[in-house]
Order: sequence, then C-alpha cells, then structure tokens
Amino acid sequence: MFLFVIRVMFFVFPVILFVKLLFFIKRFAWKRRAKDTVSVGFFHPYCNAGGGGERVLWEAIRAVQKEYKNIHCVVYSGDNVSAEDIIKNVELRFNIKLHRGIQFEYLRCRFLVEAKYYPFCTLLLQSLGSVVLAFEALSKHVPDIYIDTMGYAFTFPIFRFFGSSRICAYVHFPTISTDMLKVVKNRQVGVNNRRFISNNKIFSECKLVYYKIFAFLYGFVGRRAEVIMVNSSWTRGHILELWKKPQRTFTVYPPCDVSQFNNIPLESHNGKSRFLSIAQFRPEKDHQLQIRAFHQFISELELGTNPVKNNGPLPTLVLVGSCRDEGDSRRVDGLKNLCENLGILKNVEFKVNLSFRDVMKEMENASVALHTMRDEHFGIGIVECMSAGLVMIAHDSGGPKMDIVVDFNEKKTGFLATDIQSFADAMTNVWNMKETDLYEIRKCARESVSRFSVNKFEETFLQSFRLLFL
Repeated sequence: MFLFVIRVMFFVFPVILFVKLLFFIKRFAWKRRAKDTVSVGFFHPYCNAGGGGERVLWEAIRAVQKEYKNIHCVVYSGDNVSAEDIIKNVELRFNIKLHRGIQFEYLRCRFLVEAKYYPFCTLLLQSLGSVVLAFEALSKHVPDIYIDTMGYAFTFPIFRFFGSSRICAYVHFPTISTDMLKVVKNRQVGVNNRRFISNNKIFSECKLVYYKIFAFLYGFVGRRAEVIMVNSSWTRGHILELWKKPQRTFTVYPPCDVSQFNNIPLESHNGKSRFLSIAQFRPEKDHQLQIRAFHQFISELELGTNPVKNNGPLPTLVLVGSCRDEGDSRRVDGLKNLCENLGILKNVEFKVNLSFRDVMKEMENASVALHTMRDEHFGIGIVECMSAGLVMIAHDSGGPKMDIVVDFNEKKTGFLATDIQSFADAMTNVWNMKETDLYEIRKCARESVSRFSVNKFEETFLQSFRLLFL
C-alpha cells in the first residue's frame, strides 16, 4: 500500500507542477502584453440571470472601474449570450452602465454545477463540478485577483495554488449552514431535505453525516479567501461559524438603487388593490407559499370573515421574476397550475423577465409587496419595494428579520410572517388599515432603506477590496 501511494505521488506531483507552470506562463504572457494593468476575474457563470446576485456583480465591476483606471475586468460566464447582449440586459434590467468595456471568458462546462444533473449528494457533486469549471476558467485567463460572486468556494484553492491569484469572496448565501444541519437532524421537510429522507431515520442519519463532512470541507476551502464580504448579518453569522476568519470578514450590504424608486410618490399607492412579488422563479423563493396565502386571504374576503368586508373588486397578485433556464420556466407553469387548481388564476398575473422600466411600472401600480423565502440571505427586491413605497410583508427570518424590515426611529417599516395563515393575516391587516397609517409605514420604510444605497455599497465594497493590494 505504501509503495502504491509513493507511485501515485510520483506521477501526480509532476503533473500538478506542469499544470501550474502552464498557468504561470499564460499569466506572464498576458502581463507582458498588458504591462501595468491589473487583471481582476469575476467568477459568475450565471451573469445574465437578472437577479439580485447579478446586480451585485455589475455594481461591483462598475465600482472597481470607477476607482481604478489600470484594472482590467474579466467575467467568467457560462451563458450562451453575446457580450453585447449581456451588457444590454444589464442596462435594461438594472439601469447600470459600466465605465468601460470588459472581457468575457465563456465556460462550456457550466452544466457541471447545475443541480438537475445530481439527484443525490447534490452539494458535493456541484462543488466538485465547480473545481472543473475553475480549471476551465484558468485555462482561458489567469487573473491577478480572483473574485467569486456566486458562492463557489471550492474554486478558491484552484485559483490560489495554480493561478497564484489573490482570492476574494462575496457571499450571498452559505452553501451549507447550521440551519440546514438542524433541518436534517430534526427530520424536517425542506428545500434541501426531501420528505422520503426526513421520514426515514437511517437516511436522515446518513445525510447528517454527509452534511457534517461537507461543512468541514466547505470551511477548509472557504478559509483560502483573503478577503470575505458577506451581504447580511445572517450570512455573516454562518460564515464566521464555518470559515472562522473574523478579521477578514466584512458586511457589505448589496447595492439597492433606491434613488430611482424614491421618485415614486407615496400617495400614488393609495386605494390600489395590487399585491406585488419580485423574486426569481427558484424553489427557495417559495412562490407556492405566497399563492396559497393569497388564496386564503381573498377567500376570507369573499366569505366576509374579515373585520372589514370587501365591497370592491378582489385584489390581484402580480408575480414578477426572471427565469434562468427551462427548469424555472416549468416552475412558472407549475405555479399557474396551482392557481388554476385553487380557482384564483384570474386574480394572479405572471410577468417574466421584465425590463427595469417595466418593473418600475409594476411597483407604481401596486400597494403591497410579498416576499416568502425562508432564511433569505438579504433581499434586494425587498429593499427596492420598500423604497418604492410598497408596504412590505416578508418572511420572519434571515436578512429581512435582522437587517431590513426592522423598526426605524422606533416606527414600523413593514410586516413579518412565517406561514400561510400568518401571511394571510398580515395581508388582511394591511387591507383593513387606514390610508394615513399606511402612509406613515411607507414613509418610514423609505427613509430606513437609505442604508442600502449604491453609494454605500461602493464605499464598503472598495474598502474591503483595497485590502487585496496590501
């Protein structure tokens, strides 16, 4: 056995050194052409997805371009979309214009990090897939500074050892958390714990061991990062527990372009009966919960069981979000079927992949906003809705609970709920409130979200980014 290990090492070590040498030569050749230019690579295989994570990516690039004239930004993308169309979508969806051009390196192996290909051990296999993707990215461009903005921590050692790059992470959501471990340990059904596993003691014990091993590995690779940015107090707590680098971990709230939404007059929402949801059509956003809660709410209105009986038309729920792939599109079809089965399809509208201007129009035409994801890491859409003057009803957990829908100057900024009945009750409460009281909530909420402005993001992001040059 010992001789076998020696023979394997004798073969593997030269291969590793050879690969490292190839990447060194590639980097040296680029540096000779670029001279004093510093290369910063942003690893974001879904850069064209149009969600909150993508807003962070493009605002970060814009901030770096604004601060440093000698930095060349490279985006590792797995999207089958031209560079021109990606930039056009950034301007349409986020109203973000970059200061100068950037370089795109297209990754063909993005499918290796897609969950649909891994029916079991999904987290581990996706992470191993990201390692392959990291090697593909390095083969195309070796950056001086590597920034992961999607949460692929297993890529850190690859870029640090083989590419000799300095490593920075912007963490939206820990790949694994103590909350996930608790769900499995307590045998609860969840997004990451299917019913057939929670119902079986042996399966649950095996999955708990697997999660603990994965958490150890996740902590090990995460500690390779030299600068760690987290998007909320909730995320910070989990990352500190797993990566254990408090001196190098900084809370950088995501950029929320509140200046645009602040232009919507607060009075424009008065008397409107449209409830708005803004979230990507992903399973963790739990659109089913808001649909079922909305069904419960309007059922009570129809029955007249609320304190104030509804005398006008029934309210409408508008679901606005982006679809990344066919899986998301099928999910939208499933939600439409749910609405049809509940008999509320005529009261629910689906609006997919809207432009920034169209989203603004939807905000102007609504009065209340819903967000039902449990343990939402932050919630850019929540901040934008509050800035736009919508009365927010969000899940009582994660970023909304700890950072966003909190009292401001000892005044209420919105409502929190946990399940179908409590969301329905919150909707009923808002529905029956006086316009003067709703105005005060809207006003206070708008004032409170100034903490999450684009300027504040640029300031805190660049403070952390500068440490990579020390």
